Amino acid sequence: MDDIERIKKAKKEWEEKILKPHIEKHPERMERFSTISDHEIKEIYTPEDIADLDYMRDLGFPGEYPFTRGIYPNMYRGRLWTMRQFAGFGTAVETNQRYHYLLQQGQTGLSVAFDMPTIMGVDSDDPRATGEVGKCGVAIDTLADMETLFKGIPLDKVTTSMTINAPAAILWAMYIVVAEKQGVPSNKIGGTIQNDILKEYIAQKSWIYPPEPSMRIIRDIVAYASEHVPRWNTISISGYHIREAGSTAVQELAFTIMDGISYVDYFTREGLDVDSFAPRLSFFFDAHMDFFEEIAKFRAARRMWAKIMKERFKAKNPASWLMRFHTQTAGCSLTAQQPYNNIIRTAIEALSAVLGGTQSLHTNSMDETYALPTEEAVTIALRTQQIIAYESGIPNTIDPLGGSYFIEKLTNEMEEKAWEYINKIEEMGGMLRAIELGYPQKEIQDAAYHYQLQVEKGEKIIVGVNKYVIDEDVPIPILKIPDDLEKKQKERLAKVKRDRNNAKVKEALKLLREAAEDYSENLMPYIINAVREYATEGEIINTLKEAFGEYRDPAYF
Repeated sequence: MDDIERIKKAKKEWEEKILKPHIEKHPERMERFSTISDHEIKEIYTPEDIADLDYMRDLGFPGEYPFTRGIYPNMYRGRLWTMRQFAGFGTAVETNQRYHYLLQQGQTGLSVAFDMPTIMGVDSDDPRATGEVGKCGVAIDTLADMETLFKGIPLDKVTTSMTINAPAAILWAMYIVVAEKQGVPSNKIGGTIQNDILKEYIAQKSWIYPPEPSMRIIRDIVAYASEHVPRWNTISISGYHIREAGSTAVQELAFTIMDGISYVDYFTREGLDVDSFAPRLSFFFDAHMDFFEEIAKFRAARRMWAKIMKERFKAKNPASWLMRFHTQTAGCSLTAQQPYNNIIRTAIEALSAVLGGTQSLHTNSMDETYALPTEEAVTIALRTQQIIAYESGIPNTIDPLGGSYFIEKLTNEMEEKAWEYINKIEEMGGMLRAIELGYPQKEIQDAAYHYQLQVEKGEKIIVGVNKYVIDEDVPIPILKIPDDLEKKQKERLAKVKRDRNNAKVKEALKLLREAAEDYSENLMPYIINAVREYATEGEIINTLKEAFGEYRDPAYF
């Protein structure tokens, strides 16, 4: 304490005798400095700012509770993060070619981007899919498409992440059956399905069913995986889309962790033992442009989740306390203006993810404000990760910014403000009730509006947008999806429907409908059975709609 008082006194003298006279001669650039989330930042941080920090209680060592400094004892000195580039376009044929290319370039995990009809549970031959087939991801209608998607890729040798939510059970079932056809049992495959429906109601809006049956489907996935697919991450609890919708870093942290609490609450109420599923929960965060704010967010997230799982849910397995997370650089930070600047933005964001201790990383390509990335653009994005991994020296030590007065203070402040949100939501009755009231949606809308006003006033600078603007366009190659791919996909789907045993499809869908009416039944075996008979995604979705109905957004203002 004597040291703190001495530093406090010395700082005050420095401010009066050194800083103040200097600023009078050389005024500061802004009246107020803040993060991209508008969290105010002081000119300097000292031991005074973290006087209450207890090293063993608040930080500890990597691989030990509360995991602030990392979830594994030697972190990247033992194994680098998984380099998992998100990819998918056109039909399964074109995307399979891209996967083989990325694996040849050193990518270490696959990540499937589905087109909008697939995300919404609509088949390619449905009139609602017209003009959207294969445009923003790969079109997957039946097991035949999934077989083509992973042709020549041994599913016991790679892990696969699938960004799919409302139809997650169906796409996961297809993957399980493809592995079986390769001779790989389900207990040997690994990967992740996003499967986070709560954030859909909050931010991304690609829901199908109402909340209660949606949660029931996720329960069935978690229970089935615990017994049959133990290496699979059954939910990727996603802050990424919350941030992309305009939230602050604290809102992303708080709402994501509150979603996680809601899932664990629900599963344990449904009779699942917390340690049977918690080790396979994973998270997904955004790495935005404010370098230190992002690092602090990741460190705070690990500490908060460890406390929640150990103290609130009484999980006994230390693996249940770990927050394992994937990170993607911020799509919303990319600009159409001066697109080569996006390479630099992505590098900075990727650095923050690595310094924050991510387990898996996707780096965005410079051209993604225009279209899906070209091979050249996605290669540069992947090389960004590889240069950080092998040339920068950053992975050589664990949590190199740990102990920084600024980082530790910012980590503490992020956690404190996130707990304020969590406590408020719990007072409302939990996240589902908060969503019904429109609370997280409104908070995100207000944050997005506030940031946009700051950009328009020049209080926040975006290079090439509101400063250092140039008039001429910078031409870059753009990946164009040929219109005839939609026709080919519809033809492929028509052939599958002709060649399959339609009587067996009808029977499988009938059994699925009956199981959906019985809350005690686990739907996964019935979905897998329908998939094996080459029922389409849309047929399975529509069958479940008959039992569950559809969700309609109440549209809060």
